[in-house]
Amino acid sequence: MVKFFLQAGALLGLFGVGIGAFGAHSLRAKLTAAGRIDTFETAVKYQFYHALALVLVGILMQQLASNPDALKYLNWSGYSFLIGVLIFSGSLYILCLTGVTWLGAITPLGGLFMIAGWALLFWAVK
Repeated sequence: MVKFFLQAGALLGLFGVGIGAFGAHSLRAKLTAAGRIDTFETAVKYQFYHALALVLVGILMQQLASNPDALKYLNWSGYSFLIGVLIFSGSLYILCLTGVTWLGAITPLGGLFMIAGWALLFWAVK
């Protein structure tokens, strides 16, 4: 799982740069006209924060490899971060690009997964 979370964090960071640049350059006019530039930037920021969190989880898993309880909580934390980003940022990206507003109703679910990831990280290193 160490490698998985490190690679997932790296890919989220990689795509965050690409998506952020695409939004800033190619989509700026469309996002501004739709009044969604702040929403798009929020999606990118939270994707980046949690890309770094996934890398942290991978590093901590290496450091705490001899502690099965910590590994269990770190594993759950990593999956919570990943699911949270996919739901939170993903729903905001789709909202910004398509205008499908009902997706805004599932965005908080992604936020709850992110919160759970941080709580689980806390429990892993307590």
